[in-house]
Amino acid sequence: MLVKNWMSPNPVTIDENDSMQDAIKLMKQHEIRMLPVLSGGKLVGVVTDRDLKRASASDATTLDVHEMLYLIAKIKVKSIMTKFPVTVSPDLTAEETAEILLAKKISGAPVVDAAGTVVGTITQTDIFRVLIALTGVGKRGIQMAFLIHDRPGSIKELADPIRKHGGRMVSILTSYENVPEGFRKVYIRMYGLDRAKLPALKDELAQVATLLYLVDHRENRREIFAA
Repeated sequence: MLVKNWMSPNPVTIDENDSMQDAIKLMKQHEIRMLPVLSGGKLVGVVTDRDLKRASASDATTLDVHEMLYLIAKIKVKSIMTKFPVTVSPDLTAEETAEILLAKKISGAPVVDAAGTVVGTITQTDIFRVLIALTGVGKRGIQMAFLIHDRPGSIKELADPIRKHGGRMVSILTSYENVPEGFRKVYIRMYGLDRAKLPALKDELAQVATLLYLVDHRENRREIFAA
């Protein structure tokens, strides 16, 4: 899941000497909330919808409509942009990027290659798309969560009964967050399972793991078994 496979390529950019009005038009036209700012083809900053709102609030609150329009046509992007922006490489993974966005408390970043060229942008929305793809939620079906012993073969003990009952697994995710020593959590999403076989499957799985919850999207059913 590399950034280059999930970013928005061919990014819409703006020159540092363009006006605030130009930035507003571009964001509305392309339905985006961030513009990489270039000078001589090189990245020098970013301007976001938040920057535009901040500039409008600070500089134009006491003006009438005509004065405000005149002002935003005169304000240069370079005077309101964020300089030295956080950037990511196209070869970074999506999860590394999510970690950066979270740590920096930003909603997106320009993607810059080794030559210093802006080749795309990646935002929280793109990260959400990655999450949806990784978890297989688009397949709907059933997701089950388990607490299992962290030892070789423990995931196979879950997968075998699911396959035996006709379930097709679209994703298997694991986590060591907030679990006792020697355990881990496993999240399995499956589809194609005959719902009449679900009680028997649950009984079998309970022999090898602690079932935490079950979410059945088709039947709109949620069962919570343990914290």
